[in-house]
Amino acid sequence: MDYMPLKEASKKWGVPSRRINYYCADGRIPGSIKVATIWLLPQDAEKPIDRRGKTQKILKRIEISEVL
Repeated sequence: MDYMPLKEASKKWGVPSRRINYYCADGRIPGSIKVATIWLLPQDAEKPIDRRGKTQKILKRIEISEVL
């Protein structure tokens, strides 16, 4: 299997390398491995869905209103 470094994935997906680092640390990119201090991602890895969006805030509001 061919791997690409984190910086290459950053350019490919248009996402900061720090965000991809969080994805790897959370296990959201299947097949990613850490060699020393460098994350390596499979060449065919897909960009994970960003969970920071507006829909998450709406869902949290709904959950809070159901509890009250």
